[in-house]
Amino acid sequence: MKLPPFHLAFPVDDLAAARAFYGGMLGCSEGRSSDEWIDFDFHGHQIVAHLAPERSGDAASNHVDGHGVPVPHFGLVLDMDDWNALAEKLKSAGTEFIIEPTVRFRDRPGEQATMFLRDPAGNALEFKAFADIGQLFEA
Repeated sequence: MKLPPFHLAFPVDDLAAARAFYGGMLGCSEGRSSDEWIDFDFHGHQIVAHLAPERSGDAASNHVDGHGVPVPHFGLVLDMDDWNALAEKLKSAGTEFIIEPTVRFRDRPGEQATMFLRDPAGNALEFKAFADIGQLFEA
């Protein structure tokens, strides 16, 4: 099944820092931009960092398998090799994680590797991977 790309616009407080993080650290190529926003190719999806300093960061957290998960957050479901490579890259860069790279729901339906971190504006991101992608929506 071919998935259509999603579009997400989110607030940041510094476009240069967003460019360094999304473009440099995460390797997202840059599309159009202005003095107020930057488009990034987020693994085939369009995300747009909009300058809105008063709006960045999360508002709450929910308990998920022993961790406080920030709300809102966004991210990607990667294959396990790509997830492991990103986890190592982020650790090597000294990234401060909200939730360190870990496996949740171990030995249960939906078992997944996950990690949470913040961009420079405080927006929360999650990257996850499944040994069995067929369990993505497993209850």
